[in-house]
Amino acid sequence: MQKPVYLDHHATTPLDARVLEAMLPYFGAKFGNAASKTHSYGWEAEKAVDRARQQVAELAGAEAREIVFTSGATESINLAIKGAAAGGGHVVTVSTEHKAVLDTVKRLPRVTVVPVGTDGLVDPAAVRDAIEADTVLVCVMYANNEIGVIQAVREIGELCRERGIWFHCDAAQAFGKIPMDAQRDDIHLMSLSAHKLYGPKGVGALYVRRKDPRVRLDAQIDGGGHEFGMRSGTLNVPGIVGFGEACAIAAREMAEESARLLRLRERLRAEIEASVEGARINGSLEHRLAGNLNVTFPGVDADALLMNMPDLALSTGSACSSATVEPSHVLRAIGLSTRDARSSVRFGLGRFTTEEEIDYAASRVIESVRKLRALAPIS
Repeated sequence: MQKPVYLDHHATTPLDARVLEAMLPYFGAKFGNAASKTHSYGWEAEKAVDRARQQVAELAGAEAREIVFTSGATESINLAIKGAAAGGGHVVTVSTEHKAVLDTVKRLPRVTVVPVGTDGLVDPAAVRDAIEADTVLVCVMYANNEIGVIQAVREIGELCRERGIWFHCDAAQAFGKIPMDAQRDDIHLMSLSAHKLYGPKGVGALYVRRKDPRVRLDAQIDGGGHEFGMRSGTLNVPGIVGFGEACAIAAREMAEESARLLRLRERLRAEIEASVEGARINGSLEHRLAGNLNVTFPGVDADALLMNMPDLALSTGSACSSATVEPSHVLRAIGLSTRDARSSVRFGLGRFTTEEEIDYAASRVIESVRKLRALAPIS
């Protein structure tokens, strides 16, 4: 069987061959522990980690010592939220955040969840109004993992700075896809993951601002004081090297790649909208990642649609919640009915997506929607 056309790049991205090439030596001859300070094997590993830390920092608009390596964005989010709110206080977040944020804040005593509009965007004024006298942290994701909308991060960061409140941003989906600058955007904590930008799985980072103001977190993993005392554990040197190389590639190619993906996405959108009656795009088109399209096909069960197209790799929402039977909390938050939420499909285009694949995917989706509607006409 031919490999399915992969259009699920929000779940994960394929490892770029250039990233793998950079990693390979650290699985073999360069196997040292970066914490070993007494011999050349450790020094070599530490040097590689330092270089990767600088590469990640440059893409994030940060200083190298502000990058704390973790196992991925979920761990980074937990460290940011639990570490910042360890002393108590009120936290503000948004209804369309990733489950890694929403499930983490459930463990806190006082949280306000701000709703979004039908376009998926949160009004910064609503965030401002949710802030209380003892608010210690605001959490707003940079770009949504299901509908791809990009929030007004700079404006929210500015209001947090004015109130003296730390601002955490889950940037896992946006990092490496759009330009960002943690300093400029007044972000204090920013969660990142390598496998969302053609790097390896199992490695991520947390940006922790060191000045104006310096953010201090309670560590969530103890045992050796690694990563400036914020995250103990032997560093995943091959993964970190791969993360750094993925960032370096993104820094060079981001603008061209984004423009190409936008052309492909709009080609896909035009085909679907012209050929599928009632198809609706979910979320703002103006403020959106170039590679994202989330479409409702009224009257068609999305799971049945995907089962009918084993030659396409698509999803109905977040990979982290794909095993649940509940409809997408993101789509429900923007006002979709349960029925329409269950009729929605996420398309995630990526670096290696071709024009031919887009045309093939469009034809298969159109064909399958028509087939399923013929079997069960829209009432």
